Parts: sequence; C-alpha cells; structure tokens
Amino acid sequence: MSEILLINVTGQDKPGLTSSITSIMADYGLEILDIGQSVIHATLTWGILVRLPEGKGAAPVIKELMFHFHEHNLQFNYQPVSDENYEHWVSEQGKKRYILTLLARHVSAEQIARVSSITAEHGLNIDDIRRLSGRRSLKREEQGSLSSCLQFSVRGTTPDLAKLRSDFLHISSELDVDVAFQEDTVFRRNRRLVVFDMDSTLIQAEVIDLLADAAGAGAKVAEITERAMRGELDFNASFRERLAMLKGLDESVLQGIAEKLPMTEGAERLINSLRALGYRTAILSGGFTYFARHLQEQLGIDYVYANELDIKEGKVTGKVKGDIVNGERKASLLQQIADKEDILLDQVIAVGDGANDLPMLSVAGLGIAFRAKPLVQKNARQSISTLGLDSILYLLGFREKDLETLSW
Repeated sequence: MSEILLINVTGQDKPGLTSSITSIMADYGLEILDIGQSVIHATLTWGILVRLPEGKGAAPVIKELMFHFHEHNLQFNYQPVSDENYEHWVSEQGKKRYILTLLARHVSAEQIARVSSITAEHGLNIDDIRRLSGRRSLKREEQGSLSSCLQFSVRGTTPDLAKLRSDFLHISSELDVDVAFQEDTVFRRNRRLVVFDMDSTLIQAEVIDLLADAAGAGAKVAEITERAMRGELDFNASFRERLAMLKGLDESVLQGIAEKLPMTEGAERLINSLRALGYRTAILSGGFTYFARHLQEQLGIDYVYANELDIKEGKVTGKVKGDIVNGERKASLLQQIADKEDILLDQVIAVGDGANDLPMLSVAGLGIAFRAKPLVQKNARQSISTLGLDSILYLLGFREKDLETLSW
C-alpha cells in the first residue's frame, strides 16, 4: 500500500491558502483521503489525510510544503499513518452517528466539560463541534433574548440511550443548559410537519385558568389544572370538573382574553420561519377552539383541533361540544394530519408541556417537551427549558445566518 500522511496546519487565515497548499500537493500527485478545515476568530485549523503515489517518498513534497508554510507564518506538523491504522479508521464509518445540541443563554466551559464527560462515559466520540447561533456582541447583550447553541457530531454505540438522556437531563437544571440528543438520520433535516400544544406552549398561560379567574373560580381551577398537567388526575374527568365551574360566564369575556394572550418567547419567529421553509403546522390543544383559531389567524397555522365550548344565549354552559381532545386524541389527530399531508411520522415534530401531550410526543419522529412538567421531561426524548420556542430550529440543524436569509 502507498504511504499515507496526516498533515495539520494552524495559523492566521488568509484567502487562497487552501488553493496554494493543495496546488503543491497536486504537483506531486497526492490523493486526498480526508480533509477538514475550520476558522475561529480568523485563526485557521486545517487537517488533511493524503496518499502518495506508489513508490514515491514523502521527503520532496514535505520539504516544499515546509517552505510554503514558513513563508505564510503557518505552524505545520505531519505524521505517517500505518495501513492498519487507516483501515481501522475506515471501519469506523459504519458506527451510528448522533447529533448533540447544547442550548443555553450563555455557553460556559463547565457546561461543555460536563456534557463531553457524559458523552465519553457512554462510549461516544465527538467528531465535530460547530456554533449554530450567531456571533454576539459583548456590548449589546440582552439577557432576555440571548441564545447560544453548539452542535456536536457524535459517533459510536452506547449500551443505554435512556440512561444517557437521563444523565443529560440531570445536569440541565443544575447548569441552566438543555441537551438534545438525536440519531443523525436522513429525517433530521427533512421534517415537514410541526404540531403544537397551545396552553403553556405557544402561549404563556392556561386559558381555562384565565376564564376561571373571570368566573370567580380561579384558584380552584388553577390547582386542578396544575395537577392534571403533572399527570396526577384523569384528564377527561378533571377537564369536565373545571369546565363546570365556568357555567354562566358571559361570552363577551372570551374576546377580551383572546386579544391579550401572552405569546411564548420565540413563538412568532419559529412559526414564521417554519412557514418560510415550507413546513405545515398545527395546534392540537386540550384547550378551546375559540382561542386556538385566534392564534391560527395571528400566526398562520394550517390546522387547529381543540375543544368546542358550548355557549347558549351568550353564556357558557359549562359543557363541551363533541369529544374531548385529550392525550390519545392528540396522538390520533397528529397521525391523521400526517396521513392527509402524505408525511411520514419520522418527519413530524410534536411540542408540548403537559402529561396529556406525552402520547403525541411519543409517536412523532421528534417529540419535544417544552418548559414542561417533570413527568413530561423525564418521558420525552427531547426537552427545552432554557430558551424560547425558536430554539427548536437549532435542533433541526439550522444556523442563525441561514434563518436571517428567510423572508416572512
């Protein structure tokens, strides 16, 4: 087998360096087996794996490269790669690949240290790290809207994915960081449908609690809502119990609440970006269609399924029309929409916060617990708590500069 060399170069980046280096290699007939380059703050790190022609020694090309690197103030080293080592490297390409996404307001060394330590403990190697979030000015920081994201390309086989995710979840609250871990499949950047829960997901409120406040039963209903979202109560029974407390509420109250719904951080940017990218979107809510349709019009959502409040003579009756949209119904509706749009479940993203969202999170290709209750965080495959809804775009692999080119 011909001689193989691994060549590494570092130094100040300049236009034309790659061209000039590979032109020298071309003069000696070198074959490129692998190549990688990154630039951080105008500093180049460049690596290339080459094979020399049969019977040719490395000395002449190395000598010319050394002169070239010295001329451009570049640091350079090289090492021979044995046939055995090269073939072992080739055999590694069959291992599973994963994408680990680190999300935080600020990325710290401790966060990276803990995340990479857990990765190593589970037998995985990090091949590549890149920043997806934009460059940020230290003079114009706004804590409320700041977001940072690093994407790790990871390779290997871990014996216990559930334990790995549990370890990542354990450090999330401690270090104010979210860690998403996905298999790197063809579907990761080819999702086509995103379905959302409404209350405490797209909006920062539970509408039934707002209605109950207006009806004078706020504290009682809020307590039941909280327990239901934690999975402590049967959803259908607790929903009927809360709904009965709204009996007699004047229909005019609904419009006032709808006009003041507090949108979740990043919701509008996420939906606008998804629409520009050609995604279909849906609201699947255990709340009420009156408010879901208000959001549909405001955000441009394609589908809406929620509960229909029964209103007679301008008053809420305390009952619901038709079947209750519970957890099982949400999962069923997700599948119906996917079938209608001819979309595979692997291409569906589901986002929710409560226990009644778990069924749809489990059937979607990418299920995300967003600022969710502990039970939901524990059982969902992915969880986001530190950033806004638009951070979901990072999980799809989009960079900040990609999104800046979209026109809404």
